[in-house]
Amino acid sequence: MAKTAEVERAGTNGDGRGYTAEDITVLKGLEAVRLRPAMYIGDVSARGLHHLVYEVVDNSVDEALAGYAKMIAVTLNKDGSVTVEDDGRGIPTDIHKEEKRSALEVVMTMLHAGGKFDKNTYKVSGGLHGVGVSVVNALSEWLEVEVYREGKVFFQKYKRGGPVEAVKVTGRIKEGRTGTKTTFQPDPQIFKNRVFKFETLAERLRELAFLNSDVTLTILDARTKVEQREEFHFKGGLVEFVKYIDDTRPAIIKKPFYAQGSDKDENGRAVEVEAAFTYNDEYSENIFTYVNNINTHEGGTHLIGFRSALTRSLNNYAYKNGILKEGGLSLSGDDFREGFTGVVSVKVPEPQFEGQTKTKLGNSEVKSIVEGVIGSGLAAWLEEFPADAKRILEKALRAAEAREAARKARDITRRKNALATAGLPGKLADCSINDPEHCELYLVEGDSAGGSAKQGRDRRFQAILPLKGKILNVEKARLHKILENEEIRNIFTAIGAGVGETFDAAKVRYGKIIIMCDADVDGSHIRTLLLTLFYRHMKELIELGHVFIAQPPLYKVKKGKQELYAYDEDERNEIVKRLAGDKAAKREESPAHAEGEEMPEEGAQIVAGGIVISRFKGLGEMNPEQLWATTMNPETRTILLVTIENAVDADRTFSILMGDDVGPRRDFIEKNAKYVRNLDV
Repeated sequence: MAKTAEVERAGTNGDGRGYTAEDITVLKGLEAVRLRPAMYIGDVSARGLHHLVYEVVDNSVDEALAGYAKMIAVTLNKDGSVTVEDDGRGIPTDIHKEEKRSALEVVMTMLHAGGKFDKNTYKVSGGLHGVGVSVVNALSEWLEVEVYREGKVFFQKYKRGGPVEAVKVTGRIKEGRTGTKTTFQPDPQIFKNRVFKFETLAERLRELAFLNSDVTLTILDARTKVEQREEFHFKGGLVEFVKYIDDTRPAIIKKPFYAQGSDKDENGRAVEVEAAFTYNDEYSENIFTYVNNINTHEGGTHLIGFRSALTRSLNNYAYKNGILKEGGLSLSGDDFREGFTGVVSVKVPEPQFEGQTKTKLGNSEVKSIVEGVIGSGLAAWLEEFPADAKRILEKALRAAEAREAARKARDITRRKNALATAGLPGKLADCSINDPEHCELYLVEGDSAGGSAKQGRDRRFQAILPLKGKILNVEKARLHKILENEEIRNIFTAIGAGVGETFDAAKVRYGKIIIMCDADVDGSHIRTLLLTLFYRHMKELIELGHVFIAQPPLYKVKKGKQELYAYDEDERNEIVKRLAGDKAAKREESPAHAEGEEMPEEGAQIVAGGIVISRFKGLGEMNPEQLWATTMNPETRTILLVTIENAVDADRTFSILMGDDVGPRRDFIEKNAKYVRNLDV
């Protein structure tokens, strides 16, 4: 480190030369994308891999938004490649005046090239930056594109972003047929895992079909013996969307609200607004907002405008009809949003995004436009459906009473100040430093494991909060009931970010909050209960990357003085083979290694060729040194970051697994049983 500092101060590059023009590297074409792919697609994990498909599909959706496409088809091919086809206008193929080559090649090989910077070609667009399809091309081992227009089939192939040949005509088609067909193979030099998940892609296509009711989207998996195919077309649009989100929750109103309209922005361009909502008999608010088909997880001006219209319209109706009286109980926006499920979709010509993940709409004029469209639509809906209006207001009144009870209970969780330890849970073993960026909080199942974790931790930056038993299922309770649960109060207090209307993620006391449970059925249940708590009441901590799941090992493999830990059966078998040698491992394989056999009960050991295999049944079995070495040492541990890939499906999954309706839960388990391995618990 000292040498590096000296080099920087001297202004040299480490070999004695000065810092000159020779040290400036110019990346041409798509080289920058291949060098830093995460800058363009987020990462090169499964998320980034699937993002490639989304980029190509978004181009087709933009054609649909412009009124030129009705069909979008995605095919997962047997060779691992993906094909996306639409019936839009087809990418232009004539010669670009400035670039002196086909416009198709320009679009496919140049960043910031496309029709989305021309205000007339696309009125609104989801692919705002014009880098989508060229980035996919850059990160593909090969890519082929066919364009159907002018009665011809135009074709060009690319390898790692560069054209293999010039655009050529490969056939003729029926006059009037148009569209674009793109097939690409993700580059193994970029992506270690190149297997696309049918379910992940289907979720995004379903979402797009709800948001674009005139479009039919299909996905076909040709990789399996029996082809899997799904088609998505929802004529009811957002109304069907909110019904889909809430199909596991009992509705309290008979007819969902729906409104659409438009108004002009400051430049005279139309901003289109569409929204739908319903109410259920549960307690969480579920609202999903979109701008040009982009899920704006952080909300923005369109969400502010919608909430303002909802609160004002319902309050006006309540006073007008004598349900509320001046000087009496008042209802807040939170009261009106209990049991609320809604979708707000706006089409904005030039959206400005802000926020940590660039998914927060910042256009100020959109707030008043949304407020106007929703306000007038909701006023008419309330008059047309007075029985539904009454049910909504009755629920809001009950929520107001519960809110007051929650306010009193919430005071218990507040700390005297942000730095003092007064008021922290007695069971919390806090860390010595107070910089959240470097602090970790372990939520540990059981006092026994909590004791080992307290002894094995690094006291400087690791805090331990043992949890006794299973916390309350927050899916089925209002906030004041939730705060009566001592374990949950301890969690809120330790984290320090508040709860309910006082929640502020900026006040979180730990940069990492790590859930550490046993690798058995009870541990899985406790982990699910904790994740439900975070998703329903501290979702922002998940979105900001603060929540993790510890991965304690399942096996200890010992030979002589050498001890190795395995986190699943495959890793256990690999370690055994490595220690004993392939021949010895095969010759002396124990019955426990045979397919279909279970490991012995707790405490048993297997000796094969001098190798001892132990199965951990719980965190409490590990001594502090083992727990530190395998699960808590930042240098050697594995922890899983909890993310929300698709907020709509995450919400439905929590509702299915943790709600009251048994039928959907049984169906979910039966459908997903194929993904569960023999857990041996």
